[in-house]
Amino acid sequence: MEITANGGDKITTATTSNGTATATAVVDKGVDFANYFCTYAFLYHQKEMLSDRVRMNAYYNSVFKNKHHFIGKTVLDVGTGSGILAIWSAQAGAKKVYAVEATKMAEHARELVKANNLQDIVEVIEGSIEDIALPEKVDVIISEWMGYFLLRESMFDSVICARDRWLKPTGVMYPSHARMWLAPIRSEISEQKMDDYEGCMDDWHGFVTDTKTYYGVDMSVLTKPFSEEQKKYYLQNSLWISLDPNQVIGTATVLKEIDCLTVTVDDILKVEASISSTITKEDTWLCGFGGWFDVQFNGRKEDPAECEVELTTAPSIIDGTHWGQQAFLLHTSTRINKDDKIFVNFSMSRSEQNHRLMNVDLGYEIKLSSGTMLPPVRNKFYIE
Repeated sequence: MEITANGGDKITTATTSNGTATATAVVDKGVDFANYFCTYAFLYHQKEMLSDRVRMNAYYNSVFKNKHHFIGKTVLDVGTGSGILAIWSAQAGAKKVYAVEATKMAEHARELVKANNLQDIVEVIEGSIEDIALPEKVDVIISEWMGYFLLRESMFDSVICARDRWLKPTGVMYPSHARMWLAPIRSEISEQKMDDYEGCMDDWHGFVTDTKTYYGVDMSVLTKPFSEEQKKYYLQNSLWISLDPNQVIGTATVLKEIDCLTVTVDDILKVEASISSTITKEDTWLCGFGGWFDVQFNGRKEDPAECEVELTTAPSIIDGTHWGQQAFLLHTSTRINKDDKIFVNFSMSRSEQNHRLMNVDLGYEIKLSSGTMLPPVRNKFYIE
């Protein structure tokens, strides 16, 4: 069924396997491909992901230490890319693997499958999961769908679609669960970004003066929109960052928990949470908040994993991931001390202009260990 949203986009409603109605915006596929899918058609991008040892080890171990989920089973790999997960599934004993890829990377995946003598088991299908048809239901859905801060890219929508269309009632999801985390951090980048913004505005004021002096045109009416534009660029865009664990100055708290077997698209359209964190460092500065995620390969309650595996993107001294962490940096830092508490109201929703990008509203209050409450602060960020 289709209805029309306020913005004019068509909304398609569907009923999931558990009877829950979901709603997803219909996007222009050509624009979506140009903005998103085309990136994954390049081998250099696949190589970056395949070189991520934390990522690779987690998926490899989850498959080969849980062969009972794959031996003699039918598997669907959503967004197969180079085909590595499909190949592992076949090597672990799957009788049939459908490897679906929306880009021309499917051609490389097909060659890689053939080079590993698995063409009789792995069938590479070029097309989007929403459009293709399979001849049968599957026992396992495997996918590496996670974007920055878990939900950027909104690829999980396609995995949910695949689950509702093709997974058997007794089927297993790889990964099976996911969590989003947030923690207070300190970072010198916060001050650097403010300096960059102020320097940019100084340059603008010089430009306005010169344009009026030499060319007789007063550009000052554009100062406010220019400031807002640059403020978003320098101060409101969240940053991909590789945090050292010592930069985390308070307890990390779960923002969202996801069961990949039962979650709906509606459940992830907006992430809202009210959480608290206790400062664990002496005499430090609150410069922002760091966000990361982890996923688990636990099987399902009725058919658990023999070896549970976790892939985490938390700050690490030894093994970081290509996802890193998302940093939501504050305009001004606040001196803070051990045992102070921070109360956070967090809301993340999809951008109206591009459903694969995210808008974040983050408000917080600080309660000092003395009992004094500092004034509340609200900030808006963009995950682009």
